Amino acid sequence: MTLGAGQAAARQAASAPAPAAQVEILSSAQQAEIDRYVLAEMERQRVPGLAVGIYLQGRPVLMKGYGLADVEWAAPMGPDTRMQTGSLGKQFVATAIMKLAEEGKVALDAPLSRYFPEATASWDGVTVAHLLSHTSGIGSYDNPELIGPGGPFDIRRDYSEGELATAIAALPNAFEAGSQWSYNNANYVLLGILIHRVTGQPYGDYLREVFFAPLGMSATRVISDTDVIPRRASGYEMHAGRLRNQAWVSPTFNSTADGTIYTTVEDMGRWERALVEGGLVSPASLATMWTVQPLADGTPNPGRYGFGWKIDTMRGTRRIMHNGSWQGFTSSMTRYPDRGVTVVVFANLDTSGNPALIARIVAGLVDPTLMPGPAPALPDDAARARKVRTFLAKAADGDDLKAEFVEGSPYEHSPELAQELQGSLPAGWREAPMILVQDLTRPDGSGRYGYRVGPEGNTRLLTVALAPSGRVQGFGVGPDPDNR
Repeated sequence: MTLGAGQAAARQAASAPAPAAQVEILSSAQQAEIDRYVLAEMERQRVPGLAVGIYLQGRPVLMKGYGLADVEWAAPMGPDTRMQTGSLGKQFVATAIMKLAEEGKVALDAPLSRYFPEATASWDGVTVAHLLSHTSGIGSYDNPELIGPGGPFDIRRDYSEGELATAIAALPNAFEAGSQWSYNNANYVLLGILIHRVTGQPYGDYLREVFFAPLGMSATRVISDTDVIPRRASGYEMHAGRLRNQAWVSPTFNSTADGTIYTTVEDMGRWERALVEGGLVSPASLATMWTVQPLADGTPNPGRYGFGWKIDTMRGTRRIMHNGSWQGFTSSMTRYPDRGVTVVVFANLDTSGNPALIARIVAGLVDPTLMPGPAPALPDDAARARKVRTFLAKAADGDDLKAEFVEGSPYEHSPELAQELQGSLPAGWREAPMILVQDLTRPDGSGRYGYRVGPEGNTRLLTVALAPSGRVQGFGVGPDPDNR
C-alpha cells in the first residue's frame, strides 16, 4: 500500500510512544532500531496500523502505536487503541476453564454430555480437555460451504447457543478423540457455551468480572458492532492488491469464545504481569496450560498445543505463543519465559499481514539471543528455478495459468490474482536474483520450495508446491523473515 502525505504524516506522529507507557529499560538505540524495523516491515506488508507491546519480566518497556487505526479518518494508532485479538484470545477462555476446574465447577476429564444435552453418540469419549487442546476430533465448520449463505453456520445470521451446539454436534467427527490433533475453532465456541452454562454468565461477562476488571483491563471486552466503543480501530482486508474494509459478520459470530475480543497493548501488559506474578490461576494450572498435551498414545500432539497456547522453542529457548486473525485484524503474543521477554503485536490487516513475524524479529532486537538466524542460500536446480521464475512472471502479468497447475486444482484465472501479486512483490523483483532458501523435496519428486525474491533488503518469500510432474500445486508470496 502506498501512503498519501496525510497518512504518512499521521504514521510518523503515531510513532512517538505515550510518555506514561514507557520505562527506560530499552536503550535509545534499541528503540530506534525497533521503530526502523517496524515501519519498514509495515510498508513491506502493506499494514495500515500496528500496535506493539514489549514487556520484560512482566513490566512494560515499550507500548506504542504505528500508522493508522482508521485509514478513512487518518486516525493514528496508539497503545490504547482497541484491536481485535482473533484466536490470541483463546488464552482467556482456557484460563477461565482452568479457574472453574480449580473451583470444582468443571471437570477437565468429564464427557461433553455432562454439559451439553445436544451431545450425540459421535461425542462419546470427547472431554473438556480434548476441547482445550484441539484433540477432540469434533467436526469443524470452517469451510466456505458451511459458513456461506444458507449454510448451517451462515456467518451473516444469528444463532442461539443451543442452536450452535446442536449444529456442531451434527457435524461428522474428523477422528477419534485423543488420537490426532487438529486446530478447530468449534472447540472454543463450545467452551464459551460451557462457561455460560456453568456460571450463569455469558463468557465475556465472566471474563470481565473474574479477570479483566480486577486487573484494570478496562479496554478489554467482547466485540460489539452496535456499542459506541472509544478508540476502536477499523479492520481491513487486502483484495486484488487494494485495501478495503473488513466483511460484516453477524453478532453471533462476533461474540463466540474462539477469539472475539477487543483489547489494547496496554491491557495486555496488565495481563502479562498477572501471568508472570500469578493470581489468575494456580501455578499448577498454568504449567498444564503451557505443556504440550499428549495424544492417547502418549506422544506429544503435533501442533505442540497446550491449553490455549502453543509451546515450542526458538534457538533453544522455550517459547509460549498464540496468533490470531479475525475480521480484518491479525495478532501475535509471544512469550520467552526463560528470558523474561514477551512481545505482543496487533495489526489491523487480515492474513495478508504477518504480525507473528514482526513479533519474532522485535524479540530479537530486544534480546539478541532470540534473533532467528538468517536462511542461507541453498543449491538449486537450474531448470526448476527457470520454471518457477517464468511461472511467477506469467502470474504477475495476468496470464491464464490453468495449464501450469495440476489437474483438479481449484485455480481459476482472474485479474485479481495478478493485481494482488503486483501489490505483494517488491519493485525491481524481475531484475533481482531469485534465491532458494527452503527445499523440501520428497522421495516421489514432489516438493515445497521457498525462494527469496526481490532486491536485497526489500525481498519477499515466494513459496511454491510442485507435483512430481513439475506442475504447480499451489503458491503464495509473503514477507521474508530475513528483512531486518
